[in-house]
Amino acid sequence: MRTEYDGQLTEANLAEDWLTQFATWFADAVESDVPEPNAMLLATASADGRPSARTVLLKGYDQRGFTFFTNYGSRKGRDLAANPRASLVFPWYAIHRQVIVEGSVEKVPREETAEYFAVRPRAAQLGAWASPQSSVIASRAELERRYAEAAERFGEGEIEPPPHWGGYRVTPETVEFWQGRPSRLHDRLRFTPAGVERLAP
Repeated sequence: MRTEYDGQLTEANLAEDWLTQFATWFADAVESDVPEPNAMLLATASADGRPSARTVLLKGYDQRGFTFFTNYGSRKGRDLAANPRASLVFPWYAIHRQVIVEGSVEKVPREETAEYFAVRPRAAQLGAWASPQSSVIASRAELERRYAEAAERFGEGEIEPPPHWGGYRVTPETVEFWQGRPSRLHDRLRFTPAGVERLAP
């Protein structure tokens, strides 16, 4: 299987900073109907260097970095507690583009978590209480029982974010913009603290 890519990314049409460039490309992905353009691959590693990766959803970005939310006790949460560094990949295959981020990770303030949690669908709020994410469970029935218990506990009242659930922010050290080109001679421009550099494809 092979697809020939087209497009170009040159130093002349690159934005002056990674945030502006990302905003432009993210808007392009949305306008091009890329499925779930805010889906990103999150790669982490444990204290002993064992890697793991999964897809999570970007919930915000600004000059501070990229924000997502999860269970602190999940595998990614445990990895980040021991080794607070990560890589993100936005795989916008349909438009022959990727964005690759590497950086440090920290929890967002609790107020920021509460603000986001308040706008989640109620079912997702209950799910955050019900799921011991990444833990082994006996059956689907157990998960549904835990969900029913959470629903009964909160009734029609307000649901606060669980203490074991919240946001992380990836503060980029490098952000690479990858544009597919014919003959596999792709454009790869990477923002670093020292400036922009071009990588061989």
